Amino acid sequence: MEDKNFQELVEIVRRLRVECPWDREQDHDTIKQNTLEEAYEVVEAIDDKDYEELKKELGDLLLHVVFHSLIAEKEGNFKLNDVIDSIKEKLIRRHPHIFGDVVADDTKEVLKNWEAIKLAEGRENLLHGIPKNLPSLSRAFRIQEKASKVGFDWDNKKDVWKKVIEEVKELQSIEDSGDTAKIEEEMGDILFALTNYSRFLNINPENALRFTNEKFIKRFTYIEERLKEAGKKITESNLAEMDKYWEESKKVLK
Repeated sequence: MEDKNFQELVEIVRRLRVECPWDREQDHDTIKQNTLEEAYEVVEAIDDKDYEELKKELGDLLLHVVFHSLIAEKEGNFKLNDVIDSIKEKLIRRHPHIFGDVVADDTKEVLKNWEAIKLAEGRENLLHGIPKNLPSLSRAFRIQEKASKVGFDWDNKKDVWKKVIEEVKELQSIEDSGDTAKIEEEMGDILFALTNYSRFLNINPENALRFTNEKFIKRFTYIEERLKEAGKKITESNLAEMDKYWEESKKVLK
């Protein structure tokens, strides 16, 4: 049944590529941003634990996999079956502890083997392949994660925290210098160090910041709503009044 459903989806998209003026005009570049947005919408549905929405968003993401594959097919680059074959072969090749005779007793060993296999596949270096378009916080996390898999890492989180404090002091020492480039560099070092500390706490910093962003939006929206009830606009309020509603929002909102 799954194979039949999938094939029906492919044929629907194939028909749209022929008969629909908009679909026919698209190429990889024109829909790549949409592909990225669909991936973020999947993440949002997961965050919200909205599984009905997740089902729909995964469908949208699957559509983009099919769409890109049919574009490539028309251009003579590869076909959808090549995409499927490629991921099948990769999964088998990178899991020798499942499909071969390699022994890996824990996740750490699995991940170390994974990176070794990727290097053997022709990667130029360990960090090659981390997407440049990842959000910077996520990219920093992946860079550190990959380096740690081969042993380039701190021994304990106390030392990582000391590094955070060190970077903060370095920023404080130059923040009045007027050297914007240097200040920006030091701020980047702080964020990189905090990302490392997050990793030692088993926290994904991108998730943490995303949740905090949403928390701020909810609380600030609460301020606006309370002011509106009082017949005021946010631009007519003052910090003391907004702070009062901010503290109130912490008790009211979960």
